[in-house]
Amino acid sequence: MTESASGGYAKEPADRGRTTIADGVVEKIAGLAAREVVGVHAMGSGSGLSRTFGAVRDRVPGGAKSAAARGVKAEVGEVQTALDLEIVVDYGVEIREVARSVRENVIAAVERMTGLEVVEVNIAVSDVKLPDEPDDEPESRLQ
Repeated sequence: MTESASGGYAKEPADRGRTTIADGVVEKIAGLAAREVVGVHAMGSGSGLSRTFGAVRDRVPGGAKSAAARGVKAEVGEVQTALDLEIVVDYGVEIREVARSVRENVIAAVERMTGLEVVEVNIAVSDVKLPDEPDDEPESRLQ
């Protein structure tokens, strides 16, 4: 604190007010950080039909979640956050290693960008993408 002209102490500018971070902000950061990890094929439910409906829903204005936040659920408090992620991994990767890398990348990104302490990152591997399986993302009707 610094002494003010009236003889009292004034708060530093950075201490005047409160910052809140929405769950969706943390979910987007975590989703993007998880997708950066080699071996993560997709986020969200592993069923092709579910991923297809999710991709369609993401393109509709007012859809449930943005594509970046798909497969991520965050609980955000004042100084801490906890995350649940659902991922689809590529066939042949070491799942425990991919999960460890996802956890590390997500924690680093969320803590750096938000200043929140990440208390836990739970990862559910819902499917394995086989090399001969086609991607189930619907093609855009626009060209």
